[in-house]
Amino acid sequence: MLMPKKVKYRKQQKGRMRGLAIRGSDISFGDFALQSQECGKITSRQIEAARVAMTRYIKKGGRVWIRIFPHKPITARPAETRMGKGKGDLSHWVAVVKPGRILYEMGGVPLNIAKEAFRLASHKLSVSTKFVFREDLDEG
Repeated sequence: MLMPKKVKYRKQQKGRMRGLAIRGSDISFGDFALQSQECGKITSRQIEAARVAMTRYIKKGGRVWIRIFPHKPITARPAETRMGKGKGDLSHWVAVVKPGRILYEMGGVPLNIAKEAFRLASHKLSVSTKFVFREDLDEG
């Protein structure tokens, strides 16, 4: 699973998820992409599950690029624990996603295969997504 090798601070505050994605909103590597439609947190397990679903469907052809990375640590207290006694231990890592952010890109496959692979991947994610493709691509 994805996680940073090293971080300066082990625990972070929650923060806010407002506005649209400015960075990472254009298709850079492939011909087709899966774009986020809403704000949300995508866990490293969800990122990996979606990647596996896509690569299994496209088999050996094509290439997949993951455009998000889980930088944010999420902490959790054990169940049935009283209040107080500080912040909980690190539970998992998430990628904070805003509307318009490109999550995955794909190249080297036909349109119908890419569309179905991204449909399978979108079911693994906790945010609503849409299928987009490069403007200069011919529909073939």
